[in-house]
Amino acid sequence: MQSIPVRHIKSSIKEPDTSGEFIIWSLSDLLSGKDMLQELHRHSFYFILVIENGTGDHIIDFTPCPVDSQSVHIMRPGQVHELKLQSDCKGYLLQFTDEFCLNYDTETKQILKKISRKNYYLSKSDTFERIVFFIKTIFQEASRKEFKHRYAIRTNLQLFFVELYRQGYSSVDIPDEETSYRLERLEVFRELIAEHISNHKQVRWYAEKMNLTVYQLNSITKTILGKSSSEIINDYILLEAKRYLLATTNQINQISWYLGYEDVSYFIRFFKKHMGYSPEAFRNHFK
Repeated sequence: MQSIPVRHIKSSIKEPDTSGEFIIWSLSDLLSGKDMLQELHRHSFYFILVIENGTGDHIIDFTPCPVDSQSVHIMRPGQVHELKLQSDCKGYLLQFTDEFCLNYDTETKQILKKISRKNYYLSKSDTFERIVFFIKTIFQEASRKEFKHRYAIRTNLQLFFVELYRQGYSSVDIPDEETSYRLERLEVFRELIAEHISNHKQVRWYAEKMNLTVYQLNSITKTILGKSSSEIINDYILLEAKRYLLATTNQINQISWYLGYEDVSYFIRFFKKHMGYSPEAFRNHFK
């Protein structure tokens, strides 16, 4: 079974003082006057593009994210993307691992999870100025390595997270305590699906794992996303199937078995019912 290509923070570009867990690039330095073209792959780390100006194409989990001026693109570990940046792009690229975030408090980790559920942010000028201020400060701290620079990097990264969070939620939409609880439970549900989908596809298993009833779990997903828990499970199966169909050359039966379907014909019917294409037709049409 061929895996989807996974990129890690390479040893050649590790930031020595953060144990290879964090790096920031100026796009001008990274591109060096050349276009960047990356075919479909996934990362083992968070990947954040801050575009001051420039053009290109960016598709994250098969959803286009325009490379516009004053935009921010954020990817979670495990997502797939393909990226093209024109040589004149200006901005910054940040990469950091889950391990880099271990020292953050619980609230900061939750904010990161929430903002990274939205892959694309387009900012107004005044808001983007604040974003760029935090990012430039991080870049300067990483470059100069002055006293307590790691602390300064983490602090400014937190402020960057908060700024994106404010954009994701207007002042009247900041979740109350009950909504925050539902969002937290939904995040746990999604993480469990990603970890166990090959062996477990029943809502009851996940509900029991989370110490909830099926009714409670369904209430959470319907309230937040307008979907049943089984629909959330199906959405992830379809997403992972599309990832493997387009990013690998695995045969349909291999992908079916990987996703926990011993009956390949059932998997094909399931995929066609929801996507309108058989897996093979989907691959041929979109690859």
